[in-house]
Amino acid sequence: MSTTLESLARACHQALATDQSPAARERVATLVAEALKDRAFVQSQFPAGAPERKVVYEDPELGFCILAHEYRGPKEGLPHDHGPSWAIYGQAEGETMMSDYTLVEPAAPGQPARIRKGRSYALGPGDVHVYNEGAVHAPSRQGPTRLIRVEGVNMEKVARGRYQLA
Repeated sequence: MSTTLESLARACHQALATDQSPAARERVATLVAEALKDRAFVQSQFPAGAPERKVVYEDPELGFCILAHEYRGPKEGLPHDHGPSWAIYGQAEGETMMSDYTLVEPAAPGQPARIRKGRSYALGPGDVHVYNEGAVHAPSRQGPTRLIRVEGVNMEKVARGRYQLA
């Protein structure tokens, strides 16, 4: 049976409806991993000329979003968190090098938090990773990539922390 955006959204809603814990997010990550195996589904989320970040579904009841991200060339992301929310990255095509950071010193009024780089790892096609609240990370892409991401809330509406390397 092929995956559709509607079937993925419905399954994510069911996984999160009574429990939005880290365990529920891992269940959503498994759903995203299964969807990434369906080439027709992946291709359907990336029409020609799509923007880098496109919200393809926003749950009216729970507020989580499913996004399609397409990067056409190299891009270095800054260390960031997802504010009071979480995100699940599912690599559809290409490779993203991800780096995790640890908090060294919390933010102070007018000052960013200080962080130290931790481990780095590659996300290749089919790989899915959950970033819970407070997880600071930074992506790096050397070429074209596509990913399906699920956010706990639409991050366009959320203030995020600011970070500086220690």
